[in-house]
Amino acid sequence: MKIRNMFLLPLCAVLIGVGLAPSAAWADAKADAVETGRLLAILLDTGRATVGANQTLINDASKGDKGFTPEVFEKQLADKFKERTGVDLTDLKNAKVPAMARHMLPQLVEVQKKVVADYQPIINRPGVGFKGFIPATFGTQTTVRYTAKTGIYLKQTAADKILRNPRNKADEFEAAVLARFADSSYPRTGEKIISEVVDGGKAVRVMLPLFYGKGCLGCHGEPAGERDITGYKRDGYKEGDNGGAISVKLLLK
Repeated sequence: MKIRNMFLLPLCAVLIGVGLAPSAAWADAKADAVETGRLLAILLDTGRATVGANQTLINDASKGDKGFTPEVFEKQLADKFKERTGVDLTDLKNAKVPAMARHMLPQLVEVQKKVVADYQPIINRPGVGFKGFIPATFGTQTTVRYTAKTGIYLKQTAADKILRNPRNKADEFEAAVLARFADSSYPRTGEKIISEVVDGGKAVRVMLPLFYGKGCLGCHGEPAGERDITGYKRDGYKEGDNGGAISVKLLLK
């Protein structure tokens, strides 16, 4: 019996190790995917915020060349992103981010810059006020191009009652999470994401809520039903109401 136990104990240790190793690796992969999804969502929203912060300049009919170049955009984007996350996009090699984020974040930056570059003729058109290059338009253009280029699911989405672009229509998962974001008890500060493992453990979904700020109310605020500058009817929302979310889906490898 003692001799048999001498062989069984090492064998049990090996079997336990084999059983635990994949689980630990999967948990690490999940944590990395969730954090990468969070950073991608914040980076997209930071790009939206950067375009929003430059609306007065972009819509200045008295100016031709606005100086809002892809390079200027990138600098502002990096500064705002570092403020929100503590991550320096110019030094990702030394940043405390998952390896997949080091690869994916620069790709998203390049796509965002390309969108700004392609809109230069519109941005710099003199004699025209509203250019239509708003955060939502920028976000949709970026997500469509980024997904086409990388195969990574990235989307800005909103509930049907405030949806203005069919491309952003929420799927079943997104609709359920948006309902949670819309609840008045959901935190309005701290960028509290919701993440969930899906597809039988093969992928992770991450959603970052978007809440209306004062700058959003010109189109989405009151009076409800009145036409805004884009031609859509105002929604009648107030500051702090949910205006949608950034949605990311990443495969677990």
